[in-house]
Amino acid sequence: MDSASSKTGGLSSRDDLVLRAGRRPRPPKLYRIGEVVTYCGLSRQTVHNYTIMGLLHEAQWTEGGHRLYDESVFSRLDLIVELKAQGRHLAAIREYCDRLDEKAAQADGGLDQSKNGLIAEQGSGKT
Repeated sequence: MDSASSKTGGLSSRDDLVLRAGRRPRPPKLYRIGEVVTYCGLSRQTVHNYTIMGLLHEAQWTEGGHRLYDESVFSRLDLIVELKAQGRHLAAIREYCDRLDEKAAQADGGLDQSKNGLIAEQGSGKT
């Protein structure tokens, strides 16, 4: 984390400017499954199945029990579609996504440890 972001608690420069202007930063956009389907072109059932399988993770739930996804769902869906186009089976895609999630969790807990793990993997030919 650089010195500028450490002073603002990891906020982006836009959020820092917003705070200095006396306003609160905007919350991240959350999408209901219908919105995700509209933007990604997959069926509602496919997105639901990917969520149940653990390929996608909901960010929150509404009080009415609807899943809400953050913007990362779109890049994850793009990845899944790409891997499926390469002939990968969903089980292999899930294993790959699980590894990505583990690395992301490590990054949240210790960025340096995650970088070292990625560098070691790249050096050994694993990616």
